[in-house]
Order: sequence, then structure tokens, then C-alpha cells
Amino acid sequence: MKFRDLFSMKKTALPDDYNIGTSVESDLQHLLDECKKNLSACNEEMVAKAFRFCVDAHKNDLRASGEPYYTHPLEVALIVVKEIPLDDVSVAAALLHDVVEDTTYSLDDVRAEFGSMVAEIVDGATKISGIFKSAEVKQAENYRKLLLSLVKDVRVILIKFADRLHNMRTLTYLSPERQKRMAQETLEIYAPFAHRFGMANIKWEMEDLAFKYLFPVEYENLVSSLRASRLERTEYLNAFLEPVKKRLDAEGLKYEISSRPKHLFSIYNKMRRQNKTLDELYDLLAVRIILETSENKDCFTVYGIVADIYEPIPERFKNFISRPKKNSYQSLHTSVIGPDGKRVEVQIRTKSMHEVSEKGIAAHFAYKENQGSGKVASWWNDKELEEWANWVRDIFENAGEEAPEQLLESFKLNLYQDEIYVYSPKNDLIILPQGATPIDYAFEIHSEIGYRCIGAKANGKIVPLDYKIKTGDQMEILTSKNQRPSKDWERFCITHKAKSHIRKFLNEERRTKQLEGKELWERKAKKLDLHINNDTFERIIHTFKYDHLFDFYYALAVGTANLDDIALEIQRRSAPAATTQQESQLQTPATSQTVAFKDAAREHVNGVQIGGTDSKNVLYHYARCCNPVPGDEIVGIVTIGSGIKVHRSNCKNVSELKDKVGPRIMEMNWSKIQQGEFISAIRITGDDRAGMLNDITNAIVNYNNTNIRSVNIDAFGAEFEGIVTLYVKNLDHLDTVFTRLQKIRGVKNVARFDG
Repeated sequence: MKFRDLFSMKKTALPDDYNIGTSVESDLQHLLDECKKNLSACNEEMVAKAFRFCVDAHKNDLRASGEPYYTHPLEVALIVVKEIPLDDVSVAAALLHDVVEDTTYSLDDVRAEFGSMVAEIVDGATKISGIFKSAEVKQAENYRKLLLSLVKDVRVILIKFADRLHNMRTLTYLSPERQKRMAQETLEIYAPFAHRFGMANIKWEMEDLAFKYLFPVEYENLVSSLRASRLERTEYLNAFLEPVKKRLDAEGLKYEISSRPKHLFSIYNKMRRQNKTLDELYDLLAVRIILETSENKDCFTVYGIVADIYEPIPERFKNFISRPKKNSYQSLHTSVIGPDGKRVEVQIRTKSMHEVSEKGIAAHFAYKENQGSGKVASWWNDKELEEWANWVRDIFENAGEEAPEQLLESFKLNLYQDEIYVYSPKNDLIILPQGATPIDYAFEIHSEIGYRCIGAKANGKIVPLDYKIKTGDQMEILTSKNQRPSKDWERFCITHKAKSHIRKFLNEERRTKQLEGKELWERKAKKLDLHINNDTFERIIHTFKYDHLFDFYYALAVGTANLDDIALEIQRRSAPAATTQQESQLQTPATSQTVAFKDAAREHVNGVQIGGTDSKNVLYHYARCCNPVPGDEIVGIVTIGSGIKVHRSNCKNVSELKDKVGPRIMEMNWSKIQQGEFISAIRITGDDRAGMLNDITNAIVNYNNTNIRSVNIDAFGAEFEGIVTLYVKNLDHLDTVFTRLQKIRGVKNVARFDG
């Protein structure tokens, strides 16, 4: 799924008599007026040019709502101007954010007309081309590109927020299935992502809109209940605030007070989590006091006034001024007992704190713009804003080897909302996500401490490694040079940094063990003079319940696989006529009977010949790039460390290597007797229809009990393309399978697949 979901942007041709010009100029004037009102500086000529470019590019298209398509980028630009005030470059990029993806204009066209800065932002906001066929990989790679674009220019993600917000506002025009799909992604990715950037208003609206489409019945019930109690809440809060205002005025403080209605999705979650009705929730009654001051101490003065009038609830006091959240949020939170014993939540902050709490990173961006720098690239090195990027860098420091689903999990994992504050033995403050364990804390301090962690102390007492750390805990990690990470750690740790380091260590350890196991096997095979191609070897280890050769090698290294059992099975298959007595003698290879048996077995062994000479004493493997089968013309390439690689003569790799390794290419032939099975792959294309996969598999399996190893088929519109991997005895066997597949209704092409 792409980031800017086009489901709400279904495109159809405009009617011939549609007069788009009647509203275009008034829309442009409205945009320019908002730019002048909200931006510190604005190049009106550039904005107007971008607007007209956008209108022209989308002139033949309509949105699903029936409006001209250009109204979507216009609304995105207006959100950028009014709700996330950025700069004129961002406005131009917002107007053009769909041009490259959805019209005939290219990124070079945008660069030529508007310069490299606008073009780079547009490129960052454009989805990846459809080079990834797997939806999961595609989605993960889209998120990867989004985050990497963010590291380059923060305006990319801010425009993405505006784009998604307008799509959510117009979700009503889509089918229910598409509404739910977009709402789910918004709830899981975009809303918490906006929270991480401190953009509370956008986060709340996204959550409430997603709530509306995911849980429509619950949404309507909650809206009705809140509407019914609105007047009662307003009257109560007015009475609550009256004595507070008198005291604030007496102190000479300048302030604004507003009721703070909790957003709907938050209320719904709290009702569900606490199993309470709406009437039982105490924090529906909430006010916010915003001070016209730059002095943090004034916030504490106001807190003293409120706490003097009403009884505070100590455990509900939170000081986010002295300890800001990771997204730079600052405020004092408290709850007090108001008239009639009702609880009221009070937030106290300065105007600048409020600006950051509502607009997050955009507020910092605007501040830097007002300082006159105008260079977005420079703010990234500003220590004041360093925290905005740390978690992004953390994700990608160790993401290189992660599977797409793990990358996506890490992405979501790092969008946590609740934080805890813990202390090191030296009283350094460490911020972790709620639910973090000593393992998470250890890796947060340093990877080596994480690797060597054997235990932990919380407030001087020993705690288990799966202990849930609490705010205020003083943590100490106990280490040992002999300790190493356990796979169980990944199950209960929750931070990306810990999980990725543990995976990296375990993967590296597994690779080391696999190499050790491979060496053990090669020594055993050499000692018993065993020769077998990789395909047959894989078939044999499958019968021992190993999915892959490297799983077998790992089992050998850790002692859970028996070398003699595998060797015996290989020798048994190489000589089908061997008696039970002869098989038992294989376990004592020093005996003369075993030597005689192996000599007899060699007469029947599958394999290849070098020229006309038997290759039974030569190490060789069949190349995976072309997968030769008996009947193919073959050649051998002498390699260092892996013996001879057997290729089909027409393999493209052989053609490319001829000039480089000419003397190392050897003439080869198949042995006269072949009893094994060889892996091969077939590419099939044709018309996609119900039952096609069933017809394909039946055509293969029903001929000579052909064994299918894997099937991978993708549909593209009305057509499909698939790769079938199977085991065949020789080229005639493969050709017969080809013929059977070509007779299937709707199959257009059947060809051998190399790779």
C-alpha cells in the first residue's frame, strides 16, 4: 500500500462542457491571501506558478467526489499554510505533490520549472514505483523511503500529514472496504507518527476520523452522548473557573483559558480499557490555562493558585516542563477535586509551549524561519531539534538485514505514545517507552552492555530481565563477559534498538554455526568418499525434516543432527540393491566389505563426467543460476574452494565468464546412468481465471508423480505470471511437463526459468 493512498482520488475524465476557469482564479486568490496571513514571507509568483502548473497537469481528472482533481492538492496546500504553517517552498511542493506520480510530467520537469529544492520534496512525497510485487515488501519499502526522505528534509513528512489529513476528511466518497483500509493505516501509522512529531491537533483529528469509519456505531453513540451532556459540562466548568480567574487577575497574569474537550477516540479507548461508562470518566472535565509569558516559573505560580483553591490529587501531577517528552511537549498536568466532588483535569503552559504542543516540529520550523535562516538543511544539526531525528536514525542503523515485516514492526514499535523516565546509577535521566524491560534499558545505554547483561537491579533490588520498568526507577545492569543474548530476550523486550541488536547477534551466531556444521559435513563426506549433487542432497535432508541445507549444517554444529544417519541414507540411495547386511556394514567403514560395497555403488552413482572420464573423485556442484538436468549440454567451471560448478552450455553466466576464465572451463558430459532427481524452474504466463492454479499443479503432479517444490504466482489485472519449481529426472521429463502445461486453457507461454 502506498503512503498517500490514492483510493480517495479516483480519476475520471472531466465533462467536455466543464468550465474549470470560473473557480480557478478565486481559489488561487484565496490561497495567496492565506499565505500572506500565515507565512512570514511568501514568493507569490512561485506559489501562483505552482498552482497553475497543478491545475494544468490535472485538468482532465476528477476526484471520487466529482470535484476537479486540482482541489485536492489545493486543500493540502491550504492545510500546510493554515494548520501546519511552513513556508512558500512547502506550499509549492504541496500543490505539486501528485504531479509526478499521476500525470505525464516528470521530476525533471518540476526541477526545471521550480528548482531542485521543490523537486526533492515532491520526490520524497511520491511513492516508490511498482518494482516490489509483494505488498508487504512494498509497504515496508515505502515506509523506509518516507523516513529516509524525512532525514533529508522534514517538509516531506509534514506535507504527507497534510495529504493524509485531507484524504481522511473526504473518505466518505469511497467504498466501505477502502474506507476501513485507509482508516486502519491512518490509525496504526499516521496518527502515532504525528504524535511523535508533537502535532497533537493533526493526530487527534486523524484518530477521530479513523474511529468514525472503523467503529461507526460506537462513534455515533459517543457523539450523541457528548452532545446531550455538553451544556451541563459547560455550566460546571464556568463555575469551576470563576474563582481561578479572580486569583489570576489579582496576580496580574495575562492568560487564556479554554475548556479542553477530550477527543473522541481517546474517550472510547479509555471507556473500553477501564470498562467504564461515559458518566464514570472523570477527565471529561478538563481546562487549559495558557499564559502570555516566557517565564516557566509562572506556570508553577498558576499551579499553586489552582491547588490552593481546589484539593489536588498528588498522583495525577505530571511535570512535563522540567522533563519534556521526546517530542518536546512541555506542560504542567494536574487533577483537582472541584465542586460537588467532581474531578477536573488542568493543564498549564506558556504560549510558546502551547504552540509546540499543537504544531510540534512545525512550530520549531516556523521559529527557525522567523530567525531568518530559511535553510531547512541547517536545522538538522541544531541540538534543540536533535531528538526529532534520533529515533529515525536508530531504526536504520541496524535495519539492513531485517526482513520487511520486521522493519514494519520496528516502525510501528517506535511510534509509541507513552514514555517513562528512569535513572542510571549516576542519576542520568533515560527516557524509554512504557513497558520497557532491563534488556531495553541495557541496549539503550550501550550495545555491549546489552550483549553481556545477566541481571538487573531496580532501586537496589534484583529484578528479572522481563521486569516492567516504572517511571522513577533507578536501574543498574549486571554484566558478565561470558553472557550472550538469548532468543527469549526478543520476545519480551520492546524497543527497536534492543530487538535489532539481538537479531543481529543471533543471526551472526547462526551463520558461524552453519559454517562449522558445513565443515563437519565436508570432512565426513571426504572421509567416506561420498559424492552427491546439492539438489539430491536437499531432497535427502528434507526427509530428515530440515527445510534447507543450512538448517542441517546448524543442527550438526549444535549436535542435534546425526552425521552417520545422513551418510547412510546417501549411500543407500546411491546403491538401491544393497542388502540390509551391507547397510549395517557401512557403520564400520574400515572393513573390507564396506570398501567392496562402495566400489559397487560407484558403478551406479548419478553424476557427470569430465570429457569421457568419470568424475567420482572430483568435488562438483550444479549451478543454481541455470539448474542443469540430464539431457542438457553442460560445461564445468573450476572454482576455488567449491570444486567444479556444472552449468548448462548456454548459461548466460558462462558466456560472460568465457573471456575471464577461459582456461578453467572444462568439457563435461552426463554419466550414462542417472537415477536421481534434479531441480528445475518454469515460468508460466497467461489469463488469470478461477481454477488456473489447480489446473497447473494437477498437470505437473499427475505426470510420473512429479514433485513440486514451490509455486509463486502473481496476478496483474486480467493476467498472471508464475514460477513453479519442481524436481525432474531429465530433460525429456521436463519437456513433457512443458507440453502438458501448454495445453491448459488460458496458458500463453511456458518457458524454462533461469535464476
